[in-house]
Amino acid sequence: MLGILDAFRIDVADIVAHDWGAAVAWLTATDHPNRVRKLVVLSVPHPLAPYTLRQREMAWYQLLFQFEGIAEAQLQYDNWALFRELLRGNGDIDRYISDLSRPDALKASLNWYRANVAPRLPESPLKLPPVEAPTLGIWSSNDHYLDGERMKMSGRFVKGPWRYEQMDDASHWIPLDAPGRLNQLLIEWLG
Repeated sequence: MLGILDAFRIDVADIVAHDWGAAVAWLTATDHPNRVRKLVVLSVPHPLAPYTLRQREMAWYQLLFQFEGIAEAQLQYDNWALFRELLRGNGDIDRYISDLSRPDALKASLNWYRANVAPRLPESPLKLPPVEAPTLGIWSSNDHYLDGERMKMSGRFVKGPWRYEQMDDASHWIPLDAPGRLNQLLIEWLG
């Protein structure tokens, strides 16, 4: 993230990020508060937000993704049937399958999970300073992968102004499902 800001000679930025990008944005805001003016995170809560039982249930697929070769085969089997089922008809599925069908693309995508959420023994708790930037957390009521309670709890880790918004009737793919509502929130928050 800093490399991008530096390459464009941007000293401080408003950051809007979704999913894995939101995880990176949270850490950028904690590690480099002088580089983030305002933060908007979609779907993914603060890294220290306590896991709920519901979140553990929702994240079952992340365990499957740890099995190299097996996960790739299962997701592609029968014309990507499991992959389609996991997406529940949400998102741009045909484009995702086209992109992931390129050589090693699916493996590379799953390796992100393997590197970042691999099963391991419990370690000492992560310690992060609070986010100083004004932060807007957005979660969608039809998100099948992330528990909204964790996003609500994220305010505990924000020292600056905190606002939580729930997008009803949107899936995990908020920018695709509710672009008008999302853009209105962004204009209000970043304006």
